[in-house]
Amino acid sequence: MNPLPPVLSRRGFLRWTAMLPWVATPGRADDTPLRAAIIGHTGRGDYGHGLEGIFKGRPGIDLVAVADPVEAGRKRTGAAVGARATYADWREMLVRERPALVSIAMRHADQHADIALECLRAGAHVYVEKPFTRDAAEADEVLAEAGRQGLRVAVAHTMRMAPATRALREALAAGAIGDLRAMRAHGKQDARAGGEDLMVLGTHLLDLMRSVAGDPRWCSAVVQQQGRAVGPADRRQVKDEVGWVAGDQVDARFGFDHGVIGTFTSDGRLRETSGHWGIEFVGSRGTARLLCDLVPRAFVRSGSAGSPEGRGEDWKPLGPESPAGTAPAVPGTGAIDHNAAPVTDWLAAIRSGREPECGGRNGAWAVEMAMAVHASSLARARVDLPLARRTHPLGGG
Repeated sequence: MNPLPPVLSRRGFLRWTAMLPWVATPGRADDTPLRAAIIGHTGRGDYGHGLEGIFKGRPGIDLVAVADPVEAGRKRTGAAVGARATYADWREMLVRERPALVSIAMRHADQHADIALECLRAGAHVYVEKPFTRDAAEADEVLAEAGRQGLRVAVAHTMRMAPATRALREALAAGAIGDLRAMRAHGKQDARAGGEDLMVLGTHLLDLMRSVAGDPRWCSAVVQQQGRAVGPADRRQVKDEVGWVAGDQVDARFGFDHGVIGTFTSDGRLRETSGHWGIEFVGSRGTARLLCDLVPRAFVRSGSAGSPEGRGEDWKPLGPESPAGTAPAVPGTGAIDHNAAPVTDWLAAIRSGREPECGGRNGAWAVEMAMAVHASSLARARVDLPLARRTHPLGGG
């Protein structure tokens, strides 16, 4: 399937892609729009936040089909996004429509790897809802296939490219808080507190840690259920089918280069005191916070955290003051399009042959960090990263 040669210059890449009808490359005489498709499953994972609309209104893209086994769902979604055809079977859609781009839009991660593999084998670049896969082994398989096919995978960790997140990274790089020493993340800590929170929402936070501090070197974690350490027998499946999860309390530490420590906490008893879910970056001269949501908000505080009279909280916003009002909208809806920047970058990466900012490797690392939490807790010991064991620590099946 037109594998990418092992060593290829940019000029060579452009010459190679010019021979492929499904790749839009700079300077191509053929301006035929790229064929795109959406795969979802109404009632089982439905569609992730806005993933059914990522191609709507984009020039140079022809949205040819929506695949969804539920008739009412596929008709409703197809009409909403302006697809020219709908299919009950995504495999049939791949064969008949031969899309160059596919949005794997359902939240249920147990479907992500299998569908992504078939899309890649059919010659399509893929944009996948998070979490990327259920474990590191599945992620490895998808990335290996993408490499063999010379195709680009992106994962919807959209917070990585949000305006506030970009402003925060720029501020950290400019020394706004001095030398980074710690990153403290906590999930929503709602009814999903513990292992479910780690996998469903925590992968966003783990991805953000790496975007600032690079690859982690080790993980030390304890996962508990009602105050006792969990074992494989405590594993369970949850609504979003993100693979095995366990525990109602997670306390994890990750070691990064230069002595930086990142922590992830999810404990329902802390929901009222932790504040809005997100991540705090602690430096030698100040602190920054990212409050996570579809449109994150960032704040920075320089100098002392308190005074003899009590704690001071002088936080200054970073980036747009009203990000919800300045974020791009889904064409024709007015809804915030938090996928806009990641999808634009994914398409640019396809044209240039580079890895997308929200690429599959970054998505795979977020999954692997979550797996490391369970691996460390079960072993009662620190584990090195990357993990030697690629399958799920809580077992297969």
